[in-house]
Amino acid sequence: MAAPIHFDDTDDLVDICMDNVFKAVFTRNTTASQGALSKLVSALIGRDVSIIAINANEPPINNLRDRQIRFDINCRASDGELVNVEMSLNPAPFEPVRLEFYAGRLFTGQDVRGRNKSYNDLSQAYQIAILAKECFFPDEAFYHTFEYYDPIRRMPLNGRSRIITLELSKLDDVVDKPIKDMDAHEYWAVYFRYLTDKNKREKINEIIAKEEGIAMASEVLMTISKDEVERARLLSEYKYELDMQSIRVEAVREGHREGRREGHREGHREGRQEMKHEMIELLKSGKLPEDIIRDYGG
Repeated sequence: MAAPIHFDDTDDLVDICMDNVFKAVFTRNTTASQGALSKLVSALIGRDVSIIAINANEPPINNLRDRQIRFDINCRASDGELVNVEMSLNPAPFEPVRLEFYAGRLFTGQDVRGRNKSYNDLSQAYQIAILAKECFFPDEAFYHTFEYYDPIRRMPLNGRSRIITLELSKLDDVVDKPIKDMDAHEYWAVYFRYLTDKNKREKINEIIAKEEGIAMASEVLMTISKDEVERARLLSEYKYELDMQSIRVEAVREGHREGRREGHREGHREGRQEMKHEMIELLKSGKLPEDIIRDYGG
């Protein structure tokens, strides 16, 4: 029997909210990793599921350079349900629309062609996003599950696609709750948010002792954190991601600054021309001495 997982204050853990670390923890071909993924998905969709397959994802786990597509985990449960899970450390302002787009693609990507198939053969599809830093919804709730509904009569469509979000920036009250009063999705949210906060290490250890799936995830994370080569690879990859993001952001900002400078120069030119025109009109009317026009440059 494996020893219970327990983090000491001296343990230097890799941040699981780095999306490449998140994927590395939950997509390994080990019992702990696969069990953790099943428990995580079960907690977030509200019922037990068993993940049996992880589909091809991009970028691949070992890729250090291709950051055009965000790390995510696209998987299938034993009953055919489709699930896409992703950690978003720095989500963009358009994140809600993006989630809607990919939820639609996940659901409609199923094949119902053929004589023996109908729309009733479509499986449930879940787009799950763990939003690490930003708040997107104006209420105080950190957990949301969205589906199509009539907003006037509050009537759900009862369709088969869902968008589920965890906003980790809204957990200040949740983390202070006694463990016995927390739900499964609260365990996971607090774990993600406060894992590397050594002031919350006792709370994290309580959660690990209570939730089997989190203990499994911690087992994998501890292995990664202690593997110097793996740790260096993941941190290098994340550094590259941040470098590329910073370059893109600075390029956009410089474009804006240049646009403002050009606008200022153009406005200045237009202002001088307009002032010159007004002075000439005043001169013609005999209200302005001619030497002022000459000094101005007319």
